[in-house]
Amino acid sequence: MTIRLHDSRAQEQRDFVPLDPSNVTIYVCGPTVQSGPHIGHVRAALSFDLLRRWLQRRYERVTFVRNVTDIDDKILANETDAETWWALAYRMEQEFSAAYAAVGILPPTYEPRATASIPQMQELIARLVERGHAYPAEDGSGDVYFDVRSWPAYGELTRQSLDAMEAAEDADPRGKRSPQDFALWKGAKPGEPADATWDSSWGAGRPGWHIECSAMARRYLGAEFDIHGGGLDLRFPHHENELAQSTAAGDGFARYWMHNGLVTVNGQKMSKSLGNFTLAADVLARHDPLVVRYALAAAHYRSSLDLSEASWTEAEAALGRIRTFLERAERAVESEGSMPDPSLPAAFASAMDDDLGVPQALAVLHETVRAGNAALDRGDADEGRSARSAVEAMTDVLGINPLAPEWRATGSDTKTTTVLDALVQAMITQRAQARADKDWPAADRIRDAISAAGITLEDSPDGTHWSIDG
Repeated sequence: MTIRLHDSRAQEQRDFVPLDPSNVTIYVCGPTVQSGPHIGHVRAALSFDLLRRWLQRRYERVTFVRNVTDIDDKILANETDAETWWALAYRMEQEFSAAYAAVGILPPTYEPRATASIPQMQELIARLVERGHAYPAEDGSGDVYFDVRSWPAYGELTRQSLDAMEAAEDADPRGKRSPQDFALWKGAKPGEPADATWDSSWGAGRPGWHIECSAMARRYLGAEFDIHGGGLDLRFPHHENELAQSTAAGDGFARYWMHNGLVTVNGQKMSKSLGNFTLAADVLARHDPLVVRYALAAAHYRSSLDLSEASWTEAEAALGRIRTFLERAERAVESEGSMPDPSLPAAFASAMDDDLGVPQALAVLHETVRAGNAALDRGDADEGRSARSAVEAMTDVLGINPLAPEWRATGSDTKTTTVLDALVQAMITQRAQARADKDWPAADRIRDAISAAGITLEDSPDGTHWSIDG
């Protein structure tokens, strides 16, 4: 078993060798909760949910940390007279959690909020000042900056030269030695909420964005851990700055860096700043959450994903084929015997080991569904049961088993399904009566009407079953 992952820092695939095979450690940058999640946020979280699930399959234990940035310029800017910044942050955090849960993203092992780790951030800043890699501004503002020119490796994550970088815009440039220096601590400014500041040896203020993740990763995973993940748009400046300040402070920090591709709209990055984003709540209101999960997972995690109505249609059809086969095979198992122990096809495992090749893994899944249906068509119950076992194992790994309890409860509207089942069953009963009366034209008319509605009937020794065409 060799898992190979694309390491953004090395810019190539590397064999994954965890620090401790009994406990893989992952830190993923979570949301800045100034407003609700768009579908790009959900795709990012899902990418690392799939990674976590696969590593859990391979190594059993994964400690997964995803932070919440609940103090930031953007959050403070969205405060209103009716809602304080911290109330807004908490409300938006709940929206993110609800969207993640809706598409089956597992809750993290730890989900720290930035405001709960201020002392750890101050300790890390003090260590950088002591080592000569950070300095308090001389203008009396209370700001503290990372001195990028003191760290020759700065720029190694994104392969940029310092002189080619744009100036950091996260603090007043007057107190900086170099335009690229970035804020570790931001002194309190007039007009900012008093409860958005903390006392420090440099004066009252709050942490900069980048120092938050470095401190929380160290607090929950130690000075060195296995994987740091996040969206491709975070590579610079956020992850570049995290890497520089943590290693300059003497920490090994992340051994592998992984970045998911972005969701695009007409080829352009989806973002709140561009105003071209689609809210996760709107997508989930229009589509079954399992369909959303499948559509977001179907592309390779490092590729860009341009979503359209066809994306949801294709995902729904693919899931329909999986569901129909599992239900059909389930009936065969009930009538023929017990299920074999679930096992993953070697080709599926190989695809997942190769930098989380979900598209290739899905191809194996659908080929197994096809082969399983063919086996049931020719009456080969043993092969059908074996295929069902493999399909269940694969869909469980990917979190897309439509017969799993979480999806049975949150799939298509229960009331609608109940009504539809009653109508179809009534027509099946009418068809059975027509066949018993040898009224073949009537039986054919009923079957044709059912088929025209997009419903497939399957006659078997234990009765007639129906499913929606997929």
